[in-house]
Amino acid sequence: MMADDEPVHAEPLIGGMVNAGAVFRLGSVVERPAPCTARSLHVHLLALKERGFDAAPTPVRLTEDGREQLTFIPGDVALPPFPRWVMTKSALRTVGSLLRRLHEASAAIPIDTHAAWPRDLADPAGGTMLCHNDICPDNVVFRDGRAFALIDFDLAAPGRPLWDLAMTARYWAPMLDPASADANYPAGLDAPTRLRVLVDSYGLSPQDRAELPGVIEQATQVCRDFVARRVADNDPTYVQALAERGGWERWDRVQAWLVTHRETFTNALLH
Repeated sequence: MMADDEPVHAEPLIGGMVNAGAVFRLGSVVERPAPCTARSLHVHLLALKERGFDAAPTPVRLTEDGREQLTFIPGDVALPPFPRWVMTKSALRTVGSLLRRLHEASAAIPIDTHAAWPRDLADPAGGTMLCHNDICPDNVVFRDGRAFALIDFDLAAPGRPLWDLAMTARYWAPMLDPASADANYPAGLDAPTRLRVLVDSYGLSPQDRAELPGVIEQATQVCRDFVARRVADNDPTYVQALAERGGWERWDRVQAWLVTHRETFTNALLH
């Protein structure tokens, strides 16, 4: 048994782009750079737990050197290129139901209106619920093939539940043209069918189903703008990623594909 005063080994945790190389596991705790909204975000995470949503990290403390500590959630996290097990329809259904649970709990928690919530991926329409905004496979912990928990709430901001679902769909359908999807996803994924599976498992209303394809297009533009700002600031991670993933031509192709197939997605959701 390890002595109480024996130092805990810092294990680097890979994945993500914003905090790449700066996240470590220290036993039962994860230590990472604290976002500027850390205090308000920690209050929100604790409130989620009080409302029965136990599928997110629990805040431990903020350190004096600008980092945060949260509980480590054991499980499997898929990194790109994504393995087939994380893209099964059964896994997708659990992502939708987990997102619904998050939203039901979040809807009952008042938003800290004094916090400077990041606008990077935030809903342009605003909203009265704190959205996660970045539920990509890298930020979902799986156990036994089921979505078990959500991590990395750094980009959380007020918005509509529909916006959070649109952001999630971008990664999980995925809402990408086949050439773009082939870079990181298993071959043969049927985006319209998978979008319907995600929405059914979430339990989206008919009115919101009709609106969702348009909101996905809007979310894609917001994501493109986010990348453009990072590239303009010469962020080496995003400059390199843009070059490796086909440049702005890829974004043009994705956005044109979404518009061209809008009716297909709408029909898949409504019929």
